[in-house]
Amino acid sequence: MTDGETGRVFRLAYVPGVTPAKWVNVWTERMPDVPVTLVAVSAAEVVKLLRDGGADAAFVRLPVDRDGLSVIPLYVETTVVVVPKDHAVAAVDEVAIADLSDDEVLHPLDDTIEWTVRPGLPAFTRPATTAGAVELVAAGTGLLLVPQSLARLHHRKDLTYRPMLDAPQSQVALAWPTDATTDLVEDFIGIVRGRTVNSSRGRTPASPAKKPAQRQAPKPAQNGSGRRAVPARRKGRGHRPR
Repeated sequence: MTDGETGRVFRLAYVPGVTPAKWVNVWTERMPDVPVTLVAVSAAEVVKLLRDGGADAAFVRLPVDRDGLSVIPLYVETTVVVVPKDHAVAAVDEVAIADLSDDEVLHPLDDTIEWTVRPGLPAFTRPATTAGAVELVAAGTGLLLVPQSLARLHHRKDLTYRPMLDAPQSQVALAWPTDATTDLVEDFIGIVRGRTVNSSRGRTPASPAKKPAQRQAPKPAQNGSGRRAVPARRKGRGHRPR
């Protein structure tokens, strides 16, 4: 961290279902002088927040409008179907799209899964949010397909969920404004990618002070035969004359 970054705050946004704690914990260990401000934002508003300068980086759900943004895809989530506990789906371990052909399936306006053809029958309404759609599932007016983390986020005792074998999946990514790729953003990218603190791709740590070299006694010279040379003062010592 440079002197100019002292007192700064790193603003990290995240969409529902994403848990940034593990990356934030690493940041706190490595960058104790730069606190993190977490900004919870809906999937529909996260790109606008980044472009308006409301966050330095954000965890988003793909696809997003990438104009002016840099994006690093991170992981893919399993898609699940949320159903009442007394629904027939609750009796099986996995579900295929064809199994929902006779069910009404809710399609909230904040849905982040890309569908070529939506499964099941269209529901009577399109709720504004996933949270609202979960309430309608609990009321028995339809089923809901969401990334697994959102099913966990909106967990209710009267609902359960099962993985969908052949449904499209949601992908989580890290995004930030390309023109605002600061040193702090680079530091966070390194953490997300699992780089160690001493990684050559990360910020260069201060080099440890070198210890002064220790003097060594000079080695005695050797003659051509590999034997040690006899000191000059010892040469020519013969028998003393009588």
